[in-house]
Amino acid sequence: MSDVTLNWVALAVTVILFAGIAALSVKKKAGFTTRVLLATVLGIGMGVIFKGHTDYVAAFGTVWSNVISAIVVPLLLFSIIASITNLGESVRLRNIGIKTIVLLLLNTLTAAAITLALALAFGVGKGFQYTLPTDYQQREVPAVIDTIVNLFPTNLAANWSENQVVPVVVFAILVAVAYNAAGSTDRARAAIAPFKAFIDAGNVVMSRATQIVVGFTPYAVLSLIAAAVSGSDVAALLPLLVVLVVAYIAMALQMFVVQPLVLAAATRLNPVYFFKSFWTTGVVAFTSESSIGTIPVTVRQLRGAGVPGDIASFVAGLGANLGMPGCAGVWPVLLAVFAVNAQGLAYSPAQYGFLVVLALLVSIGTVGVPGTATITATSLFAAAGLPIPFIAISQPISQIVDMGRTALNVAGAANTAVVVAASEKQLDEDLYYQRKEFAEEEEDAIEASRSSVVGVPATTASGSAGAVSVSAASVFASASSNPLDFTPGAVLAGQGEDLCGVRLPAKSAARHPEEK
Repeated sequence: MSDVTLNWVALAVTVILFAGIAALSVKKKAGFTTRVLLATVLGIGMGVIFKGHTDYVAAFGTVWSNVISAIVVPLLLFSIIASITNLGESVRLRNIGIKTIVLLLLNTLTAAAITLALALAFGVGKGFQYTLPTDYQQREVPAVIDTIVNLFPTNLAANWSENQVVPVVVFAILVAVAYNAAGSTDRARAAIAPFKAFIDAGNVVMSRATQIVVGFTPYAVLSLIAAAVSGSDVAALLPLLVVLVVAYIAMALQMFVVQPLVLAAATRLNPVYFFKSFWTTGVVAFTSESSIGTIPVTVRQLRGAGVPGDIASFVAGLGANLGMPGCAGVWPVLLAVFAVNAQGLAYSPAQYGFLVVLALLVSIGTVGVPGTATITATSLFAAAGLPIPFIAISQPISQIVDMGRTALNVAGAANTAVVVAASEKQLDEDLYYQRKEFAEEEEDAIEASRSSVVGVPATTASGSAGAVSVSAASVFASASSNPLDFTPGAVLAGQGEDLCGVRLPAKSAARHPEEK
C-alpha cells in the first residue's frame, strides 16, 4: 500500500477504536481511568502497527490540545473573579478566608519548589524522544525581565487572543477586588448584583465546558500515544517511569516533612497527633481520588481533632478547590521540566524558578474545575510557551499519580484548617491531643451557639455514622448577596467521575452539596 492509503487505514481503525472506547463508557460504565489506560495500550499498538503512518491519527490529539488551550483563558477569568468575590462579608469569615488562602497557596508554592529541585536532580525528560505535530510552533522562552513586564495586562482582548494566561489572572484579581470594594452599602450591592450573577453563572458554564473537553482525554491519549510510538521506539516511553517516581517522592516530602514543619512552627503543636486524626481521611482520599467526595470525612475528622465546624467546613471546602499542592504544585511543574528537558531547551536557573511562580499564579484560577491537574498544567504550559501535547502523553501515569495527588491535596487542606483554628484561638487542644473523646452532639450544640453569635453557618450532623457537613459552597452562598447557588461546588454536585479531587461518589452524585 502507498503511504497515503496506510494513513487512511490507520485513521479508519482509530475511529473504530474510538467507538469501542465510547461503548465501554456508555454500556459498560467503564471509568475514566480504565478508559485512559486502555487508550494507552491501544495507542501503543496503533503506533507499532502503523509506524510512520499516523499523520491523520495525530490530528485528533492536536484538536484536543487546541480546544483545551482555548478554554483556559475564559475559565481563569470567570473562576478567579467568582472565587474572590465569594469570600463573604463576615469579618471573621474574611479573616479566616485570608489566612486560609495564604496557607493554601504557600502549600502549593513549597510543593512546586520541591518538585522543581527533584525534577532537575533526576533529569526528568532527558532521553525522551517525541516529535511534535508538524503544525505546532514552539514559542521562544522570554527573558526574565520581559516575562515580569508581560505579567501585567496591556489589552485584555490581545492577551486573550494570544493565550497570555497571567495577565488575565492579574486583570481578574483587579476586577474581583474592585467588586468587593464597590459593594460597601446595601444599595451598592443591589446595583452590582447582576454582575455577580453573570460571573457566577459564567463560572458554572465554563466548569461544565471544561469537563466536556477533559472527557475526551482518552481519545486524545490514544491519538498522541500512537503518534509518539509511531515516530520513536517504544522504549523511549520509559522515561515516564522516572516522572512517576519523582512525583511520589515530591508528594511524600510535602506531606510528611513540609506540612508537619509548617504546623509545628505556626502552632507549636505536635504533628504526630494530626496524622493520627488525618489517617482515615487520607485513606478515603487516596482510594476514592476525590477531594470533593472526601469533604464530609475531612470535616468529621477535623472536628474530632478540635477544629470548630465552621472553620473545618470552610477550609476543607476551599482546600478542595484552591491551593492544591498535588494538582497545582507537583504535577504542572514536573511536566514542565519534563517538556523542557525532552526538547533540550536551555533554561536558566531564574527561568526554572519562574516556573514555580507561574504555577502558583495559574493555580489560583482553577478552583472547583474538573480535571484540575490537566488544566493547571495546560495553563502553565501556555504561560511558559511549552508544547501542550506533552500533557496528554503523560496521562497514562497521571492516573497512578492521581491517588497521591488527591491525598496530598486533602492533607494540605486539613493541615491548614488546624493552623487557622489555632491562630484564631478556636482549637480544642484536649481533642487534638486526644485527652478526651469527641462527643458529636455536644460539639453540634457548641457550633449552633457559636453560629448564633457570629452569624456563620454551623456544621450539622446526623445520628448515623459520620457527620454531614456544609460545604464551602454553602458557606459562600450564605455569605453572598446572590440568592442563586451558582458556586462551583454546586455545579459539581451532579457531574460524576473525573480527575484530581473533583469526582463525587456515584451514590451522592444526585444530591445537593448540602445533602451529602
